[in-house]
Amino acid sequence: MTVPFYRSLRFVGALAVVAAVALLSPVSLVRGAEDDNLPMASPEEVGMSSERLQRVSALMQRNIDQNLLAGTVSLIARHGKVVHLEAQGFSDKEAGEAMGTDHLFTIMSMTKPIVTVALMTLFEEGHFLLDDPIAKWLPDYADKTVRLTGGARTVSEPAARPVTVRHVLSHTSGLSIRPPGPPRGGQARTRPATLAEAVDGAADVPLAFHPGDEWQYGASTDYVAILVEKISGMSLDDFLRERIFVPLGMNDTYYNIPESKVDRVAAVYSPSGPDNAIELFRAPAYREPTRYFGGQAGLSSTAADYFRFHQMMLNGGELDGVRILSPRTINLMVSNHVGDKLVYVRGPGFGFGLGYGIVMDPGHANDQLSPGSFLWGGAWGTVAWVDPVEDMLGVFMTQITSYRHLTVRQDFSTVAAQAIVETNRHNPPTVIGYKSRY
Repeated sequence: MTVPFYRSLRFVGALAVVAAVALLSPVSLVRGAEDDNLPMASPEEVGMSSERLQRVSALMQRNIDQNLLAGTVSLIARHGKVVHLEAQGFSDKEAGEAMGTDHLFTIMSMTKPIVTVALMTLFEEGHFLLDDPIAKWLPDYADKTVRLTGGARTVSEPAARPVTVRHVLSHTSGLSIRPPGPPRGGQARTRPATLAEAVDGAADVPLAFHPGDEWQYGASTDYVAILVEKISGMSLDDFLRERIFVPLGMNDTYYNIPESKVDRVAAVYSPSGPDNAIELFRAPAYREPTRYFGGQAGLSSTAADYFRFHQMMLNGGELDGVRILSPRTINLMVSNHVGDKLVYVRGPGFGFGLGYGIVMDPGHANDQLSPGSFLWGGAWGTVAWVDPVEDMLGVFMTQITSYRHLTVRQDFSTVAAQAIVETNRHNPPTVIGYKSRY
């Protein structure tokens, strides 16, 4: 991939680039798309407005100008074509490095949908049923107990039912990975070198509730990850590369970013002070490779790579002649598996499928997406969503360790949706999920 000329600019030059970008239309902002081999179209070709898409740029620039974010990359695609791909602000503000559309971001929990898809490829091969107990592969997780708090001491009781594959895919398992901390005797616990070590070490931790009774965001997808390894006999890193990343052309998605690509890594920032102005949290740097391939988090990626992954999902499991899943499996994944349990991470109006939050009631959801849309975000500010009704997807990348004071992720879906001038509602979507009685 050709390195954009502005990568080497310092502060003054970067300011000039950002100022020039602000004068361009969203169509001309699709820089790096040819290098990324992305399918392109003008907004008008897919029933969207170029003029209205400028509001996406304005939204991002407001947050950057207010020193709430250092830089962003935003991507919108409809009918399989990218109509907006824009880099704004800085990848490394202190160094004056302008953001590029090909920068890599730590995607944190946006790892979860990818790892879920990995396990569902094994589901399609007949290796398990959703209601199989995970103890089939993790025997130490048979006969789990549930933690009860009674008076001054904690007691437990036998779990009402086994933890199943469905439970870990839908965050209704009650499982947790033992956090690092001093064990009895006061000696520091060694951090597990691999996910398998962490899972083995957490086998005696009681469940937070009876499996299936509640929805609790947490470690469940780490158990999805270990099931991929146990069933396939491969490391998760190798499995994802062989079965998902290479087939889909996701050439910039890693647990371990190569040293040759460190110059494309975006710095991470934190809000600080009463006005939440950003300050540097983690500068780009080469990091020693890890053997801990988690399901909760761990991957880094680009907007272009995450577009490829989600366009495959929106297409019903296929991209550029490569099929990863069947449409029926994706419909199963994007159906609500948790009934009316509150998916508190997203708020009212959402259910939860297998690896994704599902928009059930747009009237109560803060994301302006159609019923049946599916999405998830990451703890460092990233988010991606798929709207099957409008045949559209969005990817938003930034790096900030806390964003509760911001609404930019929800605002992104609003400014994307308002740019639609020709609705797709009369056309049946490829995937939309099933009505569920869970």
